[in-house]
Amino acid sequence: MDQLNERKRHILRAVIFEYVHTAEPIASELIARKYELGVRSATVRNELAEITELGFLEQPHTSAGRIPSDVGYRYFVDHLLPQESPDAAEQTTLRTATRDEETLRDLVTESTKALSRMTRLMSAAVTVKDSTVRVRHLVLTALGPDRALIVCVLENGHAENRIIECPPGATLAHIGQLNEILAATAGEKSLSELQDYRLPVSGDPILNTLSERASTCVRGLMKDLTRGNLVLEGEEFVMAQPEFHRLPDTMEMLVESVTDEDGLREAISAPRSDGDTITIGRENQEEKHWPLAILRRQFYVGDQEAGVIAIIGPTRMNYGRSISLLDYTADAISDVLTRLFARS
Repeated sequence: MDQLNERKRHILRAVIFEYVHTAEPIASELIARKYELGVRSATVRNELAEITELGFLEQPHTSAGRIPSDVGYRYFVDHLLPQESPDAAEQTTLRTATRDEETLRDLVTESTKALSRMTRLMSAAVTVKDSTVRVRHLVLTALGPDRALIVCVLENGHAENRIIECPPGATLAHIGQLNEILAATAGEKSLSELQDYRLPVSGDPILNTLSERASTCVRGLMKDLTRGNLVLEGEEFVMAQPEFHRLPDTMEMLVESVTDEDGLREAISAPRSDGDTITIGRENQEEKHWPLAILRRQFYVGDQEAGVIAIIGPTRMNYGRSISLLDYTADAISDVLTRLFARS
């Protein structure tokens, strides 16, 4: 049974709208004056007290107004969130960010940049976390007499490259031989199948040394890819939020959370235990992420998941606008990736 009647819902929504805008505790007088509730300030004050007792609001100080709790934000997202869509200019900006890019890394990098600038929040993406994704191409290219570049392209469009040192005496003929072996032994195999990859031994010591270095590089690359590549933009927007500057302990937690890339990668990739793609405050598993709300959406190549894009900010965020922009961005990335890389 719903704990909030219609008037309490209106008041909770009003408190959240005002707090998102001002970052200051909201008084009953403001709600009574600004919102047409048909009741006096004293009635609003009583309602605020009851909503607080139910756990949807908090009172930072005895004489202060109210601010939303994590539970209040969760109720708002689940029951009171207005339906929003990006306007034409926002849609154009997000589509432009994906229009001219040709790899998954470029797509998500430009998209997270655009999303962060539009929301004035942190945006992040984690790509290629599925070890069943297959390698489309694995190629070695000479960069000079002593260095070569291994380029790995996956079936979902993601591309990575690594530089290796060539042994003395290595020639273009050695690189050509190695590419033939790579094509025969690594092409169309999954990331998990290549995690223990070793090129076969030949009778040529120079080719064997080059093969050993390439094998080591490929194994490291597979390990990195199955962890998921993290793209992060807009840390400065989160650090500038006023509520964090009022609370030194919270700011310390925030600094720890945004500088821990492994922790962020895990937090972005892991929804709530019930599968919800939004986690608010203490719904996040790690204490250092409790000051934050994380909104996630998957993007795809065809029907195959290619990664997750997220908006990360204080629990005091404009959820309606952020969710609409995030949904649109994930769809835009999926459309481009599917057009470029999905198998016919």
